Amino acid sequence: MTEEPSKARRGFAGLFIRSRGEAHATEAHVGGTRSIVPSATVTGSALIAVVAIMTFLAGITIGSVAAVRSMAADWSSDIARETTIQIKPGDGLDMPAALAQAVEVARATSGVASARALDEKETAALLEPWLGSSLDIANLPVPRLVVIRLAPGAGADTLAALRTSLAAQVPSASLDDHRRWSERLAATARTVVAIGLAVLALVGAATVLSVVFATRAAVDAARSIVEVLHFVGARDGFIAAEFQRHFLNVGLVGGLIGGGSAMALFFIGSTLPGWLGIGGSSDTLIGAVSLDARGYGGIVGISVLVALVTAITSRTTVYRTLRGIS
Repeated sequence: MTEEPSKARRGFAGLFIRSRGEAHATEAHVGGTRSIVPSATVTGSALIAVVAIMTFLAGITIGSVAAVRSMAADWSSDIARETTIQIKPGDGLDMPAALAQAVEVARATSGVASARALDEKETAALLEPWLGSSLDIANLPVPRLVVIRLAPGAGADTLAALRTSLAAQVPSASLDDHRRWSERLAATARTVVAIGLAVLALVGAATVLSVVFATRAAVDAARSIVEVLHFVGARDGFIAAEFQRHFLNVGLVGGLIGGGSAMALFFIGSTLPGWLGIGGSSDTLIGAVSLDARGYGGIVGISVLVALVTAITSRTTVYRTLRGIS
């Protein structure tokens, strides 16, 4: 009867026991070795795939939000520095004279750095996407534009003074400060950020749930080993650390695959059109989709965060599961 416990203890392959005032695990061999958490299982491979997919989705979201915010900031900056005067054609209106008068009024206004009227070719180029090429602007009743560049520091006072001068000297002219478009663009950028945060929250919740289920399955699979470790005096902290180390490796591998794929997708999407000589195919309404260093850094950061969340979630789940076993 005295030998039965020792035989039972030796019967678990790969049992680790180490003592230093408290029980730790050292490797024991009986017909092979076995660790608490197997390094390669179907469950582990599936979890790596899940983490990689979640990290890829999170990376795409972070990159898209960063790209949209960068483009919106650039466009808003251009809007703030530039405005236009529109002159609508009318009966008896001398369009060249009206354009020249509008340019003169703009240049005489304090805070205006430069002003020039778009010629017929430039106006035709603006209308080409809708009306086609070879337009005869001189015989078409289309509005003409004067592009105004504001000096640094110019603000609402400059625009108000210019609007008043135009109303008095060029009645057919109207000033467009693009404020409506700027407000819509800012609202769109805020909406994209809000949607991105919601997607990240969903991805994070799905990742946590996947790790919880995988950890519980791993603990159940190693229940007999865990019971013997408890029997010989191993603490829950040691057992939890073994699972945490395993799932941290899973998170790092999955994060590397998913994050690397997301960065590769953005890099290829922004450079491939140039390589193929089809520049402009990756442009959107407000500019080309590309990431700067902060965007790529955000994807790296989310990849590391996913790995840490995986490790912390597994450790927390193991502690809760061990309370039920012990």
